[in-house]
Amino acid sequence: MSEEKYLFIVNMDVEPEKEALFNEVYDEEHVPYLSNVPGVISVKRMVKQETKITLGGKIETMDVSSQAKYTAIYEVTSPDVLTSDAWAEAGEKGRWAAEVRPFTTNRSHVLRKIIS
Repeated sequence: MSEEKYLFIVNMDVEPEKEALFNEVYDEEHVPYLSNVPGVISVKRMVKQETKITLGGKIETMDVSSQAKYTAIYEVTSPDVLTSDAWAEAGEKGRWAAEVRPFTTNRSHVLRKIIS
């Protein structure tokens, strides 16, 4: 029997004048701090792209205008990782809480259990 795994998916936008700081702090501080939390397996960051797909033999352009620009996906061993003291401490470390988080919008957080 394989171990359970979960994906914690975080989406957000950031004010344009804070975008360089957002990416710097996310890559150099936020991800490394959260990656060291027990139970965090991996972290991946993504940026939204125009989406075209063939549906019914025709190329369609998907409307992604309401979707957040940035996504981070944290693979974790348990939902408990997200409520641990280590997660709470790591999420407040560095410049994230004071200098970046206040300038983020369109945030969403969802936890998904991997089933296959």
